[in-house]
Amino acid sequence: MNATPAGPEQGERAELDELGELARLLPAGPVEQVLPPGRRSRHKDVLMQLIDRDRHDRHDRRDEAEGARPLPEPRRLSLPTRSALVAGAVAVALAAGLTLGVGEGRHGGDPAVRAGASGTRPDVSRSAVVTLDRMAAVAMDTVVRPVREDQFVYVRSRVAENVGEWEKPVKLGPLHERQVWFSQEQGPVVDVGLIREDGQDWPIEVGVPDGTNPRDSAVPAGVQRPTYAWLASLPTEPGRLLKRLYREIPVEQGDDRDQEVFDRIGDLIREQIMPPATAAAFFKATARIPGVTEVDDAVDAVGRHGVAIAREDVRHGTRAEWIFDARTLDYLGERTVFSRDTARAKAGTVSDSAAVLERAVVDKRGLEPGERRRAGRS
Repeated sequence: MNATPAGPEQGERAELDELGELARLLPAGPVEQVLPPGRRSRHKDVLMQLIDRDRHDRHDRRDEAEGARPLPEPRRLSLPTRSALVAGAVAVALAAGLTLGVGEGRHGGDPAVRAGASGTRPDVSRSAVVTLDRMAAVAMDTVVRPVREDQFVYVRSRVAENVGEWEKPVKLGPLHERQVWFSQEQGPVVDVGLIREDGQDWPIEVGVPDGTNPRDSAVPAGVQRPTYAWLASLPTEPGRLLKRLYREIPVEQGDDRDQEVFDRIGDLIREQIMPPATAAAFFKATARIPGVTEVDDAVDAVGRHGVAIAREDVRHGTRAEWIFDARTLDYLGERTVFSRDTARAKAGTVSDSAAVLERAVVDKRGLEPGERRRAGRS
């Protein structure tokens, strides 16, 4: 057999072949992940790690078999291409119901059982408990009109995300507007809603693998696709609510279950509309999650200062913060901050930030509050 010496062009060609294999597994249509910036970055990191590990394993096996020298490291793809692959892979995982594993997390057990007689955890800061209790009282005092199944929850935000290269220092990208429309249909659906970002409309769809009936991949209302009606069906007793969240929220193996539940509650607070009693129950339930603290001064994406309910993810060295107006306790936004020095960033570095500017209910996907349906958009 006539072997051709390995060179840079062959290395790049091999890399493209491998990525082509991955691309063929992705759905043909446009997809978008239903994740906020911080959690989207974390899932991207996990997926890219798996891709890199698989590539190196294949190269090592090929070298051992052929006695060839290691191939030169191929150039990294540009960020937009890699992000598109990640979005598709996450959508496929959602469609197939895949998780990397469900475990008890770093703390383990059921916090509703571990909580003391007062219903709070001894390792939750007292100031956080007091503030969350005040937030629950404010929520109960808020008038919310129920959202119909044929309507959409609309949220307009200003967001900034990490645009740094894979495994390189964090680099906060430019602030830009994000608009989302979430379907409120209770039955299983593939078409979840719409995101308008970077001047384009992106459908939020569940990935449907080739050869699969879309109806088999559709996702009903639930913790993975929350709606107003589903939120209204949740128990409003904090202990029962927390127990259900710990049971139903999927957790990747090795991740902190307490952090995952905290993050998911943060997602719901940020981009959903819910009954007052449900919102109050979420705040009271958060006071029972181990490690929850309060930050006296936090700043959202547009520079508004407020008090934050926070929790540190020790494994990743980051702290998730939900930011509220210190006087009215209205929700302002969220951010993720490095809580310690790491190879990617110094302590105090912001890796993503968001500010919610408007929240409403509209009758059509793509329709902005207070204006007629735009021509050419549905």
